[in-house]
Amino acid sequence: MNRVTEQESNYNDIEQMSVLEVLQGINNEDKTVAYAVEKSLPQIERLTSAVADRMKKGGRLFYIGAGTSGRLGVVDASECPPTYGVPFDWVVGIIAGGDTAIRKAVEFAEDDAEQAWKDLQEFDINEKDCLVGLAASGTTPYVIGGLNTARKHGILTGCIVCNTGGPIAAESDFPVEVVVGPEFITGSTRMKSGTAQKLVLNMLSTTVMVQLGRVVGNKMVDMQLTNNKLVDRGTQMVADELNIGYDEAADLLNQYGSVRKAVEAGQH
Repeated sequence: MNRVTEQESNYNDIEQMSVLEVLQGINNEDKTVAYAVEKSLPQIERLTSAVADRMKKGGRLFYIGAGTSGRLGVVDASECPPTYGVPFDWVVGIIAGGDTAIRKAVEFAEDDAEQAWKDLQEFDINEKDCLVGLAASGTTPYVIGGLNTARKHGILTGCIVCNTGGPIAAESDFPVEVVVGPEFITGSTRMKSGTAQKLVLNMLSTTVMVQLGRVVGNKMVDMQLTNNKLVDRGTQMVADELNIGYDEAADLLNQYGSVRKAVEAGQH
């Protein structure tokens, strides 16, 4: 495989650069990420369509990864319930080393090829579900092992990686390979590679939620009203949709507890 993520930076003597020069260099590299993602759209479409089909039939979506990749999966999964009002076990992010590793790196956790499947079994993963492995390198043993065992159990597998031809892609029914090129700091894949993975995760989960009917028009009609900002946003959404005053919309939202239910009630 071609380990592009480990190639030498396009910049040298970085420690001698001014603050502005460092910022400009990082920004110049970041500008290329969206174009790299664009090249992978056909792969992203295939993975997203497959995941949506499984979830329409009652399946769940699992992410596994280590380090930055694992944290990004946890972030994406944790944002689905408040944004789209889905149950907390619909999208699950698992990081090598457990939740402790979200804040503090757990040494050698990513090297255990058996642990991912053990972690997944705690959620009773089954053949209805989907598993997406996240690893910039495309070679993380934790992710390889999880995907390999999942496939043997009939679970749909996919991945988001930043090198081509690696073992994680080989274990995936629907691989997504986004090659962003060398990092500004050689090998620091939390930068461009992490950004690329975040972009693809946004695309995957958002599009799946659209397919599951969790967006109406362009609105998050099932979002959880967990703070004053979101209550205000929800009230305005109801007011706009029903063409009524803010106070009347607030009363409806308070009565029915969600934008969707408030709008449906107001239409009848």
